[in-house]
Amino acid sequence: MKKLRVGIIGGGRIGKVHATSISRYVPTAEIIALADPFMNEELKQWAGSVGIKETTTDVKAIIDHKDIDAVLICSPTNTHADLITAAAKAGKHIFCEKPVDTDLERIEHTMKVVRESGVLFQIGFNRRFDHNHMAVRQKVEDGTVGEPQIIKITSRDPAPPPIDYIRISGGIFLDQMIHDFDMIRYLSGMEVTEVYATGSCMVDPEIGKAGDVDTAMVQLTLENGALGVIDNSRQAVYGYDQRTEVFGAKGCAKVENDTKSLVEVSTRDGVGTENPLYFFLDRYIDSYAKEIVDFAASIQLGEPIKCGIDDAIRPVEIALAAGRSLAEHRPVKISEVSLSK
Repeated sequence: MKKLRVGIIGGGRIGKVHATSISRYVPTAEIIALADPFMNEELKQWAGSVGIKETTTDVKAIIDHKDIDAVLICSPTNTHADLITAAAKAGKHIFCEKPVDTDLERIEHTMKVVRESGVLFQIGFNRRFDHNHMAVRQKVEDGTVGEPQIIKITSRDPAPPPIDYIRISGGIFLDQMIHDFDMIRYLSGMEVTEVYATGSCMVDPEIGKAGDVDTAMVQLTLENGALGVIDNSRQAVYGYDQRTEVFGAKGCAKVENDTKSLVEVSTRDGVGTENPLYFFLDRYIDSYAKEIVDFAASIQLGEPIKCGIDDAIRPVEIALAAGRSLAEHRPVKISEVSLSK
């Protein structure tokens, strides 16, 4: 099998995660080049350590590179749409971190270009590739839990990001909870029809001054009438709190937090277990590798994309509806924000 030749745009934290995943877990692929406008000697040396021979500050060099088959876009959100468009027109297959953009009209236009180009496109909702969540989805698909009736997701970060990031993040619904909106769709196998969002600042008043909330709950109605409940916080002092549950007509499937071990210690002072893993890369590092393995398999073996164009659009619709609900203090139907009417 001919190796898949990859170019990566963005040498920050997530770009490094994907580069490392390819070098360790995807023997059928190789990284030809890494581009980052802020390329420096330290980043060049790191690139060399994972087998990347070409580095550049010119992002366009990746798009135009004749030896690159697929592009991984790991740059800031405000660059995604333009880079996707350029890569699609250049005939490169595309993997892009979420979201494509925060503007729905721009996302729809960008995805139209991708469709017309005929290249494969995958959006980076890595939690779909976590073995725990995949197991819950399987219990829904095979009918073990019956028709879903209630889906609960808890997703709390160990510490809030810097205020400068909050200001450009698009808000908690587009930045943090968007993963959970995707998980509601993934775990249930259904679309969301309506949302009702509430939120406040309980962690840091500076987040409120930046125009966001740091504590939020959203109730969602699915197309079969099932209900979803998501709670987010920017700060859980005990670690990265990630739990899901699907309750159905025949039973329930749920995922608890991952810990370093399952050891439970009982003494006269009480019974205790370890805290959840603290960082999202600790909790989901395997899922980042799995999504790239699947992306490569889609290109090389013709396997279907598991998180594609439609999945790039629908969670943003839900996030925008949640933002409107929070602002207007009312339930909002997805049809009010969707362009697919």
